[in-house]
Parts: sequence; structure tokens; C-alpha cells
Amino acid sequence: MNIPGDEFYILILDTLKKRGAETLQRALYLALREVILHGRLQAESRLPGSRVIARQLGLSRNTVNAALEQLTLEGYLLRNRQGTRVAQLAKRNIAHPSPEPVVTLAKRVSLFPAPTPRGTPVPAFTPGTPAINYFPLPLWRRLYDRVLREEGSALLGYGDPAGELSLREAIARHLALSRGITCDASQIVITEGALEGVNLCTLLLSEPGDIAWIEDPGYAGAKSAFAKTGLTMVGMPVDNEGMCWEGQHSDAPSLIFTSPSHQFPYGSVLSARRRLALLELAQAQKAWIVEDDYDSEFRYTGEPVPAMSGMIKHAPVVYLGTFSKTLFPSLRIGFMVLPPALAKAALPAIGALLRGGHRAEQRTLALFIEEGHYARHLAAMRRLYRKRYRQLREALNAELHVEHRVLAGEGGMHLTVAIDGIDDKAIVQQARAFQLAPAALSGYYLDTNQGQTGLVLGYGNTSASQFTSGIRRLQHLITLQQGGTA
Repeated sequence: MNIPGDEFYILILDTLKKRGAETLQRALYLALREVILHGRLQAESRLPGSRVIARQLGLSRNTVNAALEQLTLEGYLLRNRQGTRVAQLAKRNIAHPSPEPVVTLAKRVSLFPAPTPRGTPVPAFTPGTPAINYFPLPLWRRLYDRVLREEGSALLGYGDPAGELSLREAIARHLALSRGITCDASQIVITEGALEGVNLCTLLLSEPGDIAWIEDPGYAGAKSAFAKTGLTMVGMPVDNEGMCWEGQHSDAPSLIFTSPSHQFPYGSVLSARRRLALLELAQAQKAWIVEDDYDSEFRYTGEPVPAMSGMIKHAPVVYLGTFSKTLFPSLRIGFMVLPPALAKAALPAIGALLRGGHRAEQRTLALFIEEGHYARHLAAMRRLYRKRYRQLREALNAELHVEHRVLAGEGGMHLTVAIDGIDDKAIVQQARAFQLAPAALSGYYLDTNQGQTGLVLGYGNTSASQFTSGIRRLQHLITLQQGGTA
């Protein structure tokens, strides 16, 4: 050793005395590793025998041997019949430790939208969160237990990469009744939420550098997926008829992302005229439309708007759905419906990209749908959200005195309030101190500094009893920002 024996033992003993919840074996291992890494035990230094070390430190020989064996396994020590010595490690300048490195992330990271803070409990006005306290958890638990009883360890393997057949069949029947989509289980791929569906679309249907049209403002997850795969995003403005590409100048797209039944965050419905025109454009340009149908089940006036994928034969549309909005977010189950020809062509790639999983949860969800529980839950949530929608409109009328426009239509789980001339990002940040979590409308634009400002107010998981006080607080923050007094 390159330090006197007594100093070595004192150093190790001091470290052992300061140990936290680690075992003595772990504490000794960490102490020895530290003195090796910091050069206090240099390469080729010979350690005393385990019996000597154990006696000097007051430890059992087994404890010492276990620590030495672990260090030997990891390459810090060399042990043989001649004894134990320190291995030759890469040279390190201990006297002048290197500074913390400057981290440079890939350029694509700068294109990602700001993440939405998520946690439990969910703050008031958080967009995109359903009324999770209304979910029939005891019923779900019974169905889950039934699946495990009946199938048990058979569900512990990977399963079909496209998802459980029983769930895909249940979804196909549900879509035929509720969305006017005629498909079979072979066209459906189960995903971990809608975002994975968008990711799969980019991998299957585009090349880096291709053009992707997106709604501007629009779903932040699509922007992340397109940026990640190197697509060039072109924002298309949104008006009261949905995505508006007419009069815009852009090269031909490979992908067109739209939420036609209830545009997020503006809430407009893509008109029949534009739907047909967009389908015709996609066919002419050999582009694919990615139809995000994230909350079409919650429409409060008139009949549900039919999906684009069912409007014409051989529509170049990939339909995305999710159960995160209708059941609960942590379920992490969504799905995509591929046209027959695409489903057949993509089958080998799906097998390479996905591994299956969450099999018990998927079987449980299949039972939940097939036995009618899903339809009943949707009906109950539709009634609840319709009531909350009207109550939130009343609270806005009574408590929001700044000039504003209410958007987002009669449906879904959010209202968008457009307010000119405010720093909506600052308002959102300040609101978190009061357990309020609206989203900044400007944050959904490609250029977050040029978009319309305002607040996106989720009411799915917010009790109506919080509406008046919450809107009053937001009005107070806006007043302070605009130079008024409380």
C-alpha cells in the first residue's frame, strides 16, 4: 500500500462509522472502492489478508471476503494465491479533477414542446385528464382478478405484438357501432396510448426530411414524434372549420396530422367539405392522414361526428384512439386502425417494433367493453362532462372580466379561453402556486412566441365546486400582470 497501514485502517473505520442504511459489507465495499478510485491505493498495491483486515476493522471475515470478492468481480482488485492487489485502472488526474462536462443535446430536442407537469393529486383545470375518481375501480378489479384466475401464468409471456386478439375484436365491434368504422381485428394494433400510435406512423410511413402537416395550434405529442424522426413540420392554421390548408404554400406532405372530430385545443370540427378535400389531396399526393380521435365520445349536441377513415373506400387514413381520456391515463392503452393493405404490408414491421405486453390489462379491458361496462361508463361521463361544461361557462361569464373568447365547442373535457396581450406562460406558472394547472394556449403553436395567447382549462377531473374560485384566481393573476391592483 502507498499509505501507512494505520492511516488506511483509520480512513476505512471513519467511513464505516458514517454509513447510512447500507450493510457493513456494502459500506466496506464502497469505502475500498473510493480509496482506489481516488488514488489512495495505487495500482499494484498489496492488501493485507482478509483475516488481518477483519481483525483490524472489527468485522467478520465473511463480510470482508464478500466485499473483496465484489471488488474483484468489478475489476478493482486482483486476487490469486499470492494475495490481493489493486488492479491497473485508467490513469486519472486526481490533483486536477475534470470540470463538470458541458452537455450538448441533439438539435431535435429544441423542437420538442415544453413538458406538462403531471402528478397526483391532479391540480384543477389540468387539460386531458378524465374524472378518474368516477372510474368503477371495484368492477375493474373483479374483472382483472377473473382474468388472472382463468388464464393465470399463460398471460406472463410477450403475446402478439399487435395486442390481444380479444381486445382488438372488442374494439372493432365498438368502432363499427360508435364511429362508423368497418374494420376487423387484423387492422388494429394496440399501442401504449395515442402517442405511440403517432410514433409508429412516422416510422412506417415517412422518411427523415419528409414534410408533415400539423394543426397550428395542435397536439404537442405529434410535434415531439415528428421532431424525433426528423420530419419537417409545416403548421396549418385552424379556424371554425378545422384545419385550413387552403391558400397555404407548402411542398407535398407525406403525413397530415389532424384531429377532425374535435380539434385540440380550439375544439372546431373539420367540415365535411374540408374532409373530402383533404382525402382527395392525400390520395393525389400519396400522403397519409393520421386521424387523432382522442375524445370524440364526449359530444354534447347532435350526433357523434363520423370518422374520416369511414368516409370513402380505401381512404389513406390511419385512425388513432386512446382509452386514456375515456377511462384513466395510467392504463396506457390506445390503438390504431390501419387500412387493410397497409395492415398487411406493415405486419412484419409491427412484429419488429413491438413486443406485446400488458396482457392481463388488455384482456380485462376486452371484458369491460364486451360486457357493456364501457358503454355505460361513457354515458355516465358524458352526462357529467356536459354538466361541468355548462357550469364552467357560467363561471367564466361571472368571474372572468378581461376581454376574451371562449373556444373548444360543445364537447370534450376542456375549454379554451383566448385572451389577447397576456403572458399566458407566466400566468400558468403563477397559477401552480394555487393548485391550478391550466395550459398556456400559445404553447401549442409551432412558434410559441407568435401564437394566440390564452388559457386551456380542463374540466374533466375538476369538480364544479372549484370553478368559481379558480376563475376568480386566474382573473386576479391577469389583473396583476396588466398592472392593476388586487
